[in-house]
Amino acid sequence: MENKSKKPSELAAAYRRYMKLQRNFTPNTLDAYMRDIEKLEAHLKQNGTSPEAAKLADLQAFAASLHDTGVSPRTQCRILSGVRTFYRFLLEDGYIDSDPTELLESPQVGDHLPEVLTTDEVDRLERAIDFSKWEAQRNKAIVEVLFSCGLRVSELVSLRLSDLYLDDRFIRVKGKGRKERLVPISDSAVEQLKLWFADRNQMDIKPGEEDYVFLNRRGKHLTRTMILIMVKRLGADAGIQKTISPHTLRHSFATALLEGGADLRAIQAMLGHESIGTTEIYTHIDTHELRREILEHHPRNIHR
Repeated sequence: MENKSKKPSELAAAYRRYMKLQRNFTPNTLDAYMRDIEKLEAHLKQNGTSPEAAKLADLQAFAASLHDTGVSPRTQCRILSGVRTFYRFLLEDGYIDSDPTELLESPQVGDHLPEVLTTDEVDRLERAIDFSKWEAQRNKAIVEVLFSCGLRVSELVSLRLSDLYLDDRFIRVKGKGRKERLVPISDSAVEQLKLWFADRNQMDIKPGEEDYVFLNRRGKHLTRTMILIMVKRLGADAGIQKTISPHTLRHSFATALLEGGADLRAIQAMLGHESIGTTEIYTHIDTHELRREILEHHPRNIHR
């Protein structure tokens, strides 16, 4: 084999170029993968080895260190998935002769049933909006779009006017891996967007920001953190006891569709899930609700 040994930082740079050019990952996903590799390199260096020389035992020790520092099982799985991708790259490009991650196990993660909001609770969120503030109509439109279209928060903040086909009741969404999909939008969300546009048209918008749908008071597009803070504050003001985030509205969208009889494949397409297995979490929610209904209402379970 040709000797391609490089310093870890150079190796990471080569991996980054591969991920960017070959895998077409978004900047956010790419940065997350690179942070994981930096953790791995730091751990291996501290233990006197390198990514090219690491054996299965070294990687198992890295996995154990994640557990010892309190990293959740789900996050451990994500990090180790990135490590496997890194070693597949090393193998394919000839930096190593064999893949030490082939027998590397991830922790078991049980089914996590995400919090969901009922339509009444979404209405409570919107009623909690303070309409004495300039951003009130914008925030109502944001809640409606999240609940109506099931967008990820990253998809919402990058939504552009040129992505909207409101007369046809569709929006174009740019999801993970830069994949595009068309998602129907409700009449209610369209109405709230048009009311927001009346306010937006009065704003002094910064150059380069003109096409973004949602803006802050300085005329620049919103960030994911801004949306997270807004939704959490609304939840608290509405007296909702559940732990909610913008992703809660995405879960609520999918659950409402399933309960309304929508086909799982249609929900998969609207959410932009690459695998139907990801969408199937909502069948667990439905089954959980069915069990609760049976326990509460079946005559054998009613205490007389």
